[in-house]
Amino acid sequence: MSLKDQLKDQQKLAMLAKDKPRLGAIRLLMAEIKQREVDTRVELNDEDILAVVTKMVKQRRDSISQFEAAGRQDLADKESAEIVVLQEFLPQQLTADEIAALIEQAIAESGAAVMADMGKVMAVLKPKIQGRADVGAVSAQVKTRLA
Repeated sequence: MSLKDQLKDQQKLAMLAKDKPRLGAIRLLMAEIKQREVDTRVELNDEDILAVVTKMVKQRRDSISQFEAAGRQDLADKESAEIVVLQEFLPQQLTADEIAALIEQAIAESGAAVMADMGKVMAVLKPKIQGRADVGAVSAQVKTRLA
């Protein structure tokens, strides 16, 4: 079953359960997917949908830090609840050891030796970690490894 079909099923279940916060988060995700499809005029595959979900989770995390800085804990809590729902559609997160192993493998595969080769390493890594790890955090680890 495709990820889009799973989303539609979960949307129906949330409607039947009258779970408004969950339904709202799923509707936001479906709207973003539909917007991407309209913009690109291509139906998104599972990998593209994972990229959308990952982006939305990152946006929510950024919003939480801004809301907390502004003293709006109520809005931060709402964003946190949306993150919980969105993360259900992401694959299982990688552990620190798995990330380190993937970084070493990508460095060996790309032949990177200096900081200037970081783009090559990230090009190899990004498809492997998409939706399974924070790309920014992995990028920082690659940077320290190549420095």
